[in-house]
Amino acid sequence: MESGSKKKRGNDLFHVIHKVPCGDGPYVRAKHAQLVEKDPEGAIVWFWKAINTGDRVESALKDMAVVMKQLNRPQEAIEAIKSFRAFCPRNSQESLDNILIDLYKKCGKVDEQIVLLKHKLKLIYLGEAFNGKPTKTARSHGKKFQVSVKQETSRILGNLAWAYMQKSNFLAAEVVYRKAQMIDPDANKALNLCHCLIKQARYHDASSVLQEVLQHKLPGSDDPKSRNRAGELSLELDFKLPSDPSFEDDFVFEDDFVEALERVMNEWAPPRTRRLPIFEEISQFRDQLAC
Repeated sequence: MESGSKKKRGNDLFHVIHKVPCGDGPYVRAKHAQLVEKDPEGAIVWFWKAINTGDRVESALKDMAVVMKQLNRPQEAIEAIKSFRAFCPRNSQESLDNILIDLYKKCGKVDEQIVLLKHKLKLIYLGEAFNGKPTKTARSHGKKFQVSVKQETSRILGNLAWAYMQKSNFLAAEVVYRKAQMIDPDANKALNLCHCLIKQARYHDASSVLQEVLQHKLPGSDDPKSRNRAGELSLELDFKLPSDPSFEDDFVFEDDFVEALERVMNEWAPPRTRRLPIFEEISQFRDQLAC
């Protein structure tokens, strides 16, 4: 009896250490191959079996996508998620979208990123983000923390702006970065905005944005990566500022979209509604968002 109890404790400890679930189904075997045997190819085979037999389909699909990405097979992971996400519960769709965005980045599919990021913004506008809750629990480096809808909106806008940067659409990126900073400013987005302005040869504007980081006015300014990047951008501006033509072109970027954002940002008042004010009046413009 005692030996059986010790064996059970040993098995439980094994599952805790290796983070492998209990059981003997295809999903458990897939996790064992992935985490214990360090056999990613074998894990994918078992993940497929789990999906096809209906064994923890949501977890199997997500975990398989991660393994495929690690094996530099992101396109396969994209196709798998698109094919089988319909078999996953509604509350898992948001996390599947997040995985898809990472996979699109890996594949260099910028247009697909933009479409999906706009879709996530639309869900926020409709009040459907976080499954209707004001916050969600996120995880980073093994630690859990709460993220508000406001913070998530700013993050998505920052990602959207970065996608525009990849397409060299610097004006669109600037507009979206500035809106993201108005909602929830941080040093990383400020540095990206600075880089965006440098790309437009607007060096004085870039320097003004950079000063907020150098003077530690924004959250994250003290992060070592932010300090290093701020130093690099500062050196770049020191070299380019003397040749600044000291004028700015009068660009127009999707007037309807920008005007709508301007109006709602002027009416920022979180207590009035569960929806973010930035999207209260944007419904008529959401099909005209930056391309």
